[in-house]
Amino acid sequence: MILVNNRDRVPYTQGMTVQDLLDKMGYSYSLITVTVNGTLVPKEEYDYFVIKDNSSVNVFHLAHGG
Repeated sequence: MILVNNRDRVPYTQGMTVQDLLDKMGYSYSLITVTVNGTLVPKEEYDYFVIKDNSSVNVFHLAHGG
């Protein structure tokens, strides 16, 4: 099981990447930051960073203003 944003539980799938999880959860906003178990995952690694079972993932929507 993967815990997302301390509230959503997503079934673990072997080999699931950060991008797979974002797609599964419906996140499509371009300004997203992701941490896995407290470690920041660079956006260029989303397609390759494999999430382990029982991980805690936080997805942050970044906002900008003026």
